[in-house]
Amino acid sequence: MRINNKKNRLLLFFFIAVLFTACLNRSLFSGSTVLNKIVVPKGFPEISFPDDNHFTKERWLLGKKLFYDTSLSLDSSISCSSCHKPALAFSDSIALSLGVKNLQGTQNAPTLANVAYHPYYTRLGGVSTLEKQILVPIQEHNEFNFNIVEIAKRLQVNQEYLQLSRKAYNREFDYYVITRALANFERSLISGESKYDKYKQGGVKLSENEMKGMDLFFSKKTNCSECHSGFNFSNYMFENNGLYETYKDIGRKRLTEKEEDLEKFKVPTLRNIELTAPYMHNGSMKTLEDVVKHYNSGGKNNKQKNILVKPLNLTTIEQQNLIAFLKTLTDKKFCTNKYFN
Repeated sequence: MRINNKKNRLLLFFFIAVLFTACLNRSLFSGSTVLNKIVVPKGFPEISFPDDNHFTKERWLLGKKLFYDTSLSLDSSISCSSCHKPALAFSDSIALSLGVKNLQGTQNAPTLANVAYHPYYTRLGGVSTLEKQILVPIQEHNEFNFNIVEIAKRLQVNQEYLQLSRKAYNREFDYYVITRALANFERSLISGESKYDKYKQGGVKLSENEMKGMDLFFSKKTNCSECHSGFNFSNYMFENNGLYETYKDIGRKRLTEKEEDLEKFKVPTLRNIELTAPYMHNGSMKTLEDVVKHYNSGGKNNKQKNILVKPLNLTTIEQQNLIAFLKTLTDKKFCTNKYFN
């Protein structure tokens, strides 16, 4: 079609420009997050934001920049992303991540997928908000080994941070801005587009092995879904799964000093479990096969062990089917989202 009228050509150009801009705004965060709003997947609850830290594009951009900045560590050697890698669903590939001066961490770095929904943080559950959790790796001697106030001073010479801070929080760049912005970014790390999610929505079919594995997962025979329940496959409780007869790590008791919390750790999400190896609180199991074998055996004798952890007597084929189902919880779109990198 030829458009000869100059006025009409200008109107068409204007319309295309507006349409293109609108598309950019809608797809800023590739489907899971859009301009000034996080769109949650079907079946997920809305995200609750603190009154002083509602989601905005400016806060998200500032938080993302901080997430990848090694200046947050004492010797500028590591960033948040060093232990929470996007391609691994924001987890790490080694048992205990390395901090400044290559010091080894004390517990396995968990995935950050869907942390917006956690009722508390760390494997011991000792932190009530994401904003407070930011301080944990910063001050841990074998992680960032730094001070939030000193980080703010270090970064105040960066004009981009100063400008982003004023736009995002209408204040000068300081410790308050650092914790809020990082938490704002982390709340956007929503994962809910796995093959299993698409199956639930009627979009795809699971294979015969995956279906059998799903039936096992939700059955009374395995009781997997008793602890790994809900849309995020975790009840967020603190349990002992019989990993050892005696643990080197006393677990939640370190926080509460209660004997009932001895050697107990927060139940992790199973979303993207295929990508978050090694497993357990200390990263002691390298593969999903190792994990399923552990639960199939009933675990070690430990007085704190959850009564649901008992010998399952699954056949080799049943174990393989269970693993096949767990792999349907992998959200490839989440792990390759260019806006998170």
